[in-house]
Amino acid sequence: MLTFLGFAMIATFLVLIMLKKMSPIAALVLIPALFCVFAGKGAHLGDYVIDGVGKLAPTAAMLMFAIVYFGVMIDVGLFDPIVRGILRFCKADPMRVVVGTAVLAAIVSLDGDGSTTFMITVSAMYPLYKRLGLSLVVMTGVAATANGVMNTLPWGGPTARAATALKLDAADIFVPMIPALAVGLLCVFVLAYVLGLRERRRVGSLVMPAEAEAETEAEEASLVTVGSGGSADRTDTGAQADTKAPGSGSSASAPDPAPASGAAPGAGPASDAVPEGDGFQGLDPDRPTLRPRLYWFNAALTVALLTAMIMELLPIPVLFLLGAALALTVNFPHMPDQKARIAAHADNVLNVAGMVFAAAVFTGVLSGTGMVKHMADWLVGAVPEGMGPHMALVTGLLSLPLTYFMSNDGFYFGVLPVLAEAGAAHGVSSLEIARASLVGQALHMSSPLVPAVYVLVGMARVEFGDHTRFTVKWAALTSLVVLAAGMLFGII
Repeated sequence: MLTFLGFAMIATFLVLIMLKKMSPIAALVLIPALFCVFAGKGAHLGDYVIDGVGKLAPTAAMLMFAIVYFGVMIDVGLFDPIVRGILRFCKADPMRVVVGTAVLAAIVSLDGDGSTTFMITVSAMYPLYKRLGLSLVVMTGVAATANGVMNTLPWGGPTARAATALKLDAADIFVPMIPALAVGLLCVFVLAYVLGLRERRRVGSLVMPAEAEAETEAEEASLVTVGSGGSADRTDTGAQADTKAPGSGSSASAPDPAPASGAAPGAGPASDAVPEGDGFQGLDPDRPTLRPRLYWFNAALTVALLTAMIMELLPIPVLFLLGAALALTVNFPHMPDQKARIAAHADNVLNVAGMVFAAAVFTGVLSGTGMVKHMADWLVGAVPEGMGPHMALVTGLLSLPLTYFMSNDGFYFGVLPVLAEAGAAHGVSSLEIARASLVGQALHMSSPLVPAVYVLVGMARVEFGDHTRFTVKWAALTSLVVLAAGMLFGII
């Protein structure tokens, strides 16, 4: 009964979100509350929610201060050189823009934090997508999939959880997986190339005016943006008008709508201004928040922060809290300036924190009622006895749906040990099981239970349901490519 209710609750949630019948935050709260009553445990709903909130509170704190910290770093120009390099590569070619999105997301993902990756990637690439009329779900899908592959780094979370759950060394799990993960990342780049070609066919390439090319560097700098949440509207640079293909006005437009009739083949998209209230404020090279004299201080502070995270010197929420406070104090010593920077990023902070606590209701009911345990036991029990010697393959395949429908903690600490025991009974080592458990991370990063994905869709102004419909198939394909490469190389 609980198994059926668990799957039914997840299916109901996904259907309502993808059909846009409910907002994610409402669905995360109301649907599990309803199914908790159906399970006959409505009297314990409060306990389940409080337990879920307690477990996710550190995540909410980490995301809140991470958004403030990296928002300030974007404001002061720390990432401008990297972004300018990517934008110089992209120019105004849709294919290059999509590939550049994948490259930027992969590079920034080295810090091991999804929310940071999405903040920097969206801040850098969003204006280009709006100018060229590209589908924003392509941006969110490519960024999420690239980050999912890179999320398997030892300091990213899943590898450490697998090592802890099975009492193994994280290096023994991760290092042999590098070739398979490299193939997965290559798959993401190929996917970005294909999607970029499709976007190029849809909207054409924007031809830069001569006067704009004479000021390329200034234009590239002006494309670096931050989701300020403020009321200021983005202004055109004049030389490069914002452009948008007919039918792509929505931020969550389908990836390949038909071009408007009468458009010349290969012509650039029609000129159109970015809608008011877009929430993104253009930042020029002379923006007042730049702190060029403090560039190396900010770079050293960020490196120190990431090093402390990797070495686990302090809990991650504490590190980001200290880092955000120090960054604000040094870069903006005057109180009004500090308040302005906090207010600029308050929109993202509130949206993400609210989503995390709403997700606490969902995860609290799933685990508190026993639904997640019954679902995992049913899936493991459904594995045919003859598949015992191939438990590594089974684990890899199960990691796709289980890490999507469950938190990483639930999968790695609740399900993985069961799979490892089943594999051990047939001579399959725990190391192979642990490595196989990582392949589903490309899909996991678009799960509704991952708080960072709400940073992504929120900053990109994309509906979560549209992102899910577009991304799931490509992320699942990438995960299967990683699994196939692992088996081909004899790693799994």
